[in-house]
This record gives sequence, structure tokens and C-alpha cells, in this order.
Amino acid sequence: MKMNIRGSKVKITSAINDYIENKIGKLDKYLEKPDEITANVVVKVKGKDQTVEVTIPMKKLILRAEDTHNDLYAAIDLVSEKLERQIRKNKTRMKKNVSKDLIDFNTNFKVEKDENEKGRILRRKLIETKPMNEEEAILQMNLLGHDFFVFTNEATNQINILYRRKDMNYGLIETR
Repeated sequence: MKMNIRGSKVKITSAINDYIENKIGKLDKYLEKPDEITANVVVKVKGKDQTVEVTIPMKKLILRAEDTHNDLYAAIDLVSEKLERQIRKNKTRMKKNVSKDLIDFNTNFKVEKDENEKGRILRRKLIETKPMNEEEAILQMNLLGHDFFVFTNEATNQINILYRRKDMNYGLIETR
């Protein structure tokens, strides 16, 4: 797998670069054609916290993980473990839902069944979206006390998803 490693408020030394390539490169065993995939790695520093964010875009799927630790090498280890766990946990689902010519994963590995595994759909809700502007949606989301809100944007007449970001600002996902 090719790597695009960059630092935000930190200089990426050759030691850090080699460590990231070694850890994230271990995911190659799960990928069909790792030479055709580029992983985007961003290392950020904020105070004492070191954050490593890895995004691996593929044909139909995007793998993404982020972790923060006060030790950069520990953060790299944690994000690598998260990505591996994502691949292993979703192996069956990816194999079933994505046709073989579109999948980038090598599914010839064994997965131990985790008895504490979660992630099932426990509840379904039917919502009626009414047309509103973005300010109304923010107000409605805050009144409900949720971290996201689905609504029909009155300007575009499309379904939008408003969400609260970690920095307490808002993000908006627009659909086509």
C-alpha cells in the first residue's frame, strides 16, 4: 500500500515515517491489490495530545480511523488496531454486500468470533422530514438533544443530515 503521510504542527521524521509505514503496511494482508491503494495519514499535535488519522479510500468503501494519545507511537498502534478490527469485524458483510469485482479485500483469513460483539440494529424509527432551513434544523436538533438531525432542506428540496462535530461546531451532509 502506498502512503501519503503528512504532519499538522509536527515534522514527520524518517523514524516516524518508517513506523507508520510498518504499522499501517501490515494491513496489506487484508487487501487484494494493495499496490493500487493509497492510505492518507495525518499526524496532528494539539498540546500534549498526538492524533493520528488514517483514511484508506477504495473503490466502494472507505476505511477510516482516528485515535489520540499523549505518545505518538501509541496513537499509531491504536489507530492500526482499529483499522484491523474494522476489516476483521466487517469481513462477512463486505463479502456479502459488495460484488467481487468491486471489492479490494482478501477474504481468505480466519476471524475469531467475539462473544461481546455489538453492532446489530436494535431499533428502527420512521421519521417524517419536513422542509426547513439549516438554522431551524440546528434549533430542532438542540431541542431534541441529539447529535444529528435528518431534515429536508427547503432551499434544495433534498434530504440533509446535520451533525454536531467534536469541536462543537456543525457539519452538514447533503444528498443528491
